Amino acid sequence: MPIEFRLPEGWLPAKPKGVDAEELAFAVVHPDPDAGCAADIALDGGFQAEAETPDVRFAVREGSPKEGADLVAEFEYPALDLTLKTRMRLNPAVHEVRVLEERWEPTADGARRQYGRGPADTVYRQWETTTGPDGRRHRAETFRFGTQDMRNPLQRAVLGSGWTWRGVLLKL
Repeated sequence: MPIEFRLPEGWLPAKPKGVDAEELAFAVVHPDPDAGCAADIALDGGFQAEAETPDVRFAVREGSPKEGADLVAEFEYPALDLTLKTRMRLNPAVHEVRVLEERWEPTADGARRQYGRGPADTVYRQWETTTGPDGRRHRAETFRFGTQDMRNPLQRAVLGSGWTWRGVLLKL
């Protein structure tokens, strides 16, 4: 699955000493530390799908002023009309990341999309019905993605760097 990163202004890619490159997906550091403590972020873990999903897009990018965030992680899966977005505001003075999780998903009847915010532990799945060699119909899962699949690597990166992960519902 493609993962795309665009660094916020002033942040630089980093390769921490003593870390196996296969264990780390991405690391960045800010060269101007606050209060003598280096500001850094590292992402590990990954997305595991049972089937090939070439139209899945997971990206971490710099947030825009309109979004009110320093970093934004996004996941889109058009086949299910699903979009997950995690907006993050970094506060180096107190080593805190304020996080607003948002999602746009189809309603139960599939007629429209609904908006939700906050940490929802939901697993999204897609199924395919096939006929087996015995002539019976079988359902096979072709796609699975849980909200924790995006949240956990981000949260581990923040907490592992000694920062606080603070979820919010209304405002970053």
